[in-house]
Amino acid sequence: MYPTSCDTFVALPPSTEGQYIVFGKNSDRPCDEVQEVVYFPSKDHANEEKVECTYIEIDQVNHTYAVVLSRPAWLWGAEMGANEHQVCIGNEAVWGKESADGDEALLGMDLVRLGLERADTAEKAVDVITELLDKYGQGGNCMEDECGFTYHNSFLISDRTEAWVLETAGKYWAAERVKDGYRNISNEYSITTKIDKEHPKLKDYAREKKWWDGKAQFNFTKVYSFQNTARIEAAGGRHCEGRKLLEKSNGHITAETMMDILRDKESGINMEGMFMTTGSMVSVVPKDPDLPGVHFFTATPDPDRSVFKPFIFVPDIKQLKDTCSPGFGDEDPVKKKPRFQSKPTRKHPLFLKHEVIAAIIDSTRERGQKIVQKMRDLEKQKLAEIQKYLTVGIEDKTLLVHLFPDTVTEEFNIYSKA
Repeated sequence: MYPTSCDTFVALPPSTEGQYIVFGKNSDRPCDEVQEVVYFPSKDHANEEKVECTYIEIDQVNHTYAVVLSRPAWLWGAEMGANEHQVCIGNEAVWGKESADGDEALLGMDLVRLGLERADTAEKAVDVITELLDKYGQGGNCMEDECGFTYHNSFLISDRTEAWVLETAGKYWAAERVKDGYRNISNEYSITTKIDKEHPKLKDYAREKKWWDGKAQFNFTKVYSFQNTARIEAAGGRHCEGRKLLEKSNGHITAETMMDILRDKESGINMEGMFMTTGSMVSVVPKDPDLPGVHFFTATPDPDRSVFKPFIFVPDIKQLKDTCSPGFGDEDPVKKKPRFQSKPTRKHPLFLKHEVIAAIIDSTRERGQKIVQKMRDLEKQKLAEIQKYLTVGIEDKTLLVHLFPDTVTEEFNIYSKA
């Protein structure tokens, strides 16, 4: 059975309730993998400085933007995140006719982080990612163990005004602009004939490989993807179910709507089993540039048993210690070649507490329901609190420096009384 993973969503006016863009993603990864939520401030860099990504070292830029990321704790990049300019990015694993086997290069998750650190609009993020793809390529094992799990990547990218879908096959790619309505992606190619940007040799390469005769209308998905495999069918089912859930609330999509979609288990979007939803994100970004975006993260597995906690970019934010996994310095497996066969624990404080509570929820129905209800009450309280920031702005930004960690503390309090 192929691992299947991830669904990413975006809704823009008039699909949303108000002048907001709502972004959401479930990160589906191996069930024993820890996902952390981390913050990195903006930073100026020296000329000719390098940055060490998961597998390779690349050229650094002069300035990187502040980012908040949800990422598997063993790697440099991220499954999803946002930056101080309210750009949000999530990636998906995709497979097609172009082989995903190759040398270690940039992971799709590295490209998510690099896009957020280097782009202040969604379209610029498309340019950043495709330029890096052309210069360094994509490749490398996408799990910490040596199972040879490799894939190409698609990306859903949004900002205050629009969204972009970027789908790749090796160094080749196509991108589609989304100006309104809603869009979702899963583990399959989805761009067809509407292509707003593309690799300059996208069509030439397809002709060379005899995937396209050069006469029929060019359809990226038909030309570059496999047809009728078990992996594609599974992804197609989730993609279709996700679209149905968006359509169900079309015109009234809110942060809470998106959280409900990410919690939906019947559709397969909230995944269980050996591959499961290990982290979730929902962002609400007003079109008004004077209003802040709010980014919610669980930092724990299964959004149905987790709290979406709000984060807002304000000055003087420190590292989010309770959702930051232990570091291992030079002995970290990601820095070692060959890797350690047995990895040290990467469980951050919130993950450790949540692991205990999840077991209680599973084993004691009545007690578990009470815990989940308290978690939902905390989440609704935070949703109500941030609504004023989304409508009238922030008077005193110093009050929000600890918004996310304070919410984690309130979550701890629920667990301690359970």
